[in-house]
Amino acid sequence: MTEPMGRFSATSTISRGLEEAPVLRQGLGLTWLLAACGAGGRVVVPIVVQQAIDRGIVGSDDSIDVHMRFVVWCALIGVAAQLAAAVCQRAAIVRLGTRSEQALNDLRARLIGHIHRISLADHNEERRGALVARVTSDIETLADFFRWGGLAWLIDGTLMIIVAAVMLAYNWLLALIAIGISIPLFFVLRVVQRYLVAAYDRSRERNGNMLATVTELVSGAETIRAYDAGDMFAGRTQLAVKGRADSQIHANIIGAFLFPLGEVFSVVTIATIVTVGVAIGPTGGLTAGALVGFIFLTYRFLEPIAEFTEVLDQTQTAVAGLRRVLTVLDIPVGPPPPETPRPLPPGRFDIDIDDVTFSYRSRSDSSTSDDIVLDRVSVHIPAGQQVAMVGATGSGKTTLGRLIARLADPIAGDIRLGGVPLVLVDDAELRHRLVVVAQEPFLFDDTVLANIQFARPGATRAEVDRIIDEIEVRDWIDSLPDGLDTRVGERGDSLSAGERQLVALLRAGVADPDVLVLDEATSSVDALTEVRTSRALAKLAAGRTTIAIAHRLSTAARADRVLVLEGGRLVEDGHHDDLVQAGGTYQRLFDAWLSATST
Repeated sequence: MTEPMGRFSATSTISRGLEEAPVLRQGLGLTWLLAACGAGGRVVVPIVVQQAIDRGIVGSDDSIDVHMRFVVWCALIGVAAQLAAAVCQRAAIVRLGTRSEQALNDLRARLIGHIHRISLADHNEERRGALVARVTSDIETLADFFRWGGLAWLIDGTLMIIVAAVMLAYNWLLALIAIGISIPLFFVLRVVQRYLVAAYDRSRERNGNMLATVTELVSGAETIRAYDAGDMFAGRTQLAVKGRADSQIHANIIGAFLFPLGEVFSVVTIATIVTVGVAIGPTGGLTAGALVGFIFLTYRFLEPIAEFTEVLDQTQTAVAGLRRVLTVLDIPVGPPPPETPRPLPPGRFDIDIDDVTFSYRSRSDSSTSDDIVLDRVSVHIPAGQQVAMVGATGSGKTTLGRLIARLADPIAGDIRLGGVPLVLVDDAELRHRLVVVAQEPFLFDDTVLANIQFARPGATRAEVDRIIDEIEVRDWIDSLPDGLDTRVGERGDSLSAGERQLVALLRAGVADPDVLVLDEATSSVDALTEVRTSRALAKLAAGRTTIAIAHRLSTAARADRVLVLEGGRLVEDGHHDDLVQAGGTYQRLFDAWLSATST
């Protein structure tokens, strides 16, 4: 199992991030060389100042001679060096900025794709708001860092190295003093860094919790208003917002401790350099120009340190965000694609479920028998058969449908389609040959036609019209304001639950699968719409293997065969009439359903 990213150091996290975003490493050497040239140009100024003082101003106490031509040449050299440095620095900034945006774009796209490929069990464990936060706020945090912090580390870090080398060449004693006084600052920053890492990790976690709470509040607005539960959910939201604010304030307090450190160490360092430099004096070989130039160099050396104290908290925020992004990428995709896929046989095929066991907590060491959702289920479904799966809530019927569609893999046992193990079927072929119609179909904010063509982007309008006529829903389509061009609204809110189901059935018809898995397709519709939906289902299922997960036993009554699940086990298997006469679990479910529908 992959080690949690939370245990990795900042260096390990950054190294892993560079591996995941290779575009960031491309041309990094040239970018660093341009940054070095830009830094080198800034070092030229202290040198020409020293030369202008020592060689441009000569003489004794009684007579001072200024070599104006030499001083002007020094000034021109300084200007030229600064212009060249500015050009190189700008090129480095453009290169790093472009690469970072490309890398973040690739990382965001990869993250979104990975979230869609992880198993449903992981979606259940990871709150959707937290996953949204990984794609949005955490990636945006990285973008903010590269716009400023990343540039500071590259350019100012290079400047410090070059300045330190020049300082040592000027006067090794003063250089060691300047560097020696600055060393404690790095130790202080490292200690504070540990607290910042923990503080920003908590802040990012609280931010994810806040987004999840707000998402839940917005998505459930209708239910909250229906039960007048606004005050209760407002309180929960306020607690989540306050938790995020408190954690961010705590992190800011620690970060604020860093800001004055640079100034304090700068003052102490310059004062010490001036004192020691004056003490050495000309007798020690230190000219006035060399001392002034060295003071300029010391400022150049300390400037990046002071800026680092400002970008360090942003760096820790970015590292915390990157760590959380990598944590999502470390979630294994599920189910994994086959290494050597095998094609399904042409035409209709049988479905074999052999001794299948499943638990949503199968990866936990604490799993017990109470966690088992399906327990050693075996069944053979011939090609073209209409099968209904029934059972009380929690019996495992929906889970079995998911396993047949390979939205998850069993922890034991096998499922075969036409004799081919399901784990060896290519996902693209499986989605073409087997289609799931969910209980709550998701519709995109587009037209009815676009939502139907979603199943097969190449489908023409004529093909969609043919499916509409085949499943006999032309009257409903014609009743819509703009027919197929009617917009459905966000999540299909402008349509009723039954109408959304009809769109889902049309979508499945356009896909033209060999197997249909219907997850409670008529459980949320009114009686009139159920008649229309049932008629469309009958037309759509003709000639296809159909597995219907049903709460309304009218669906089971029309099926060729009924599978009854109870407590994760297959307890009865047969035709509706036979099971009613048997007086077992199905007969009790059927009597309860008749009683409920007759009241």
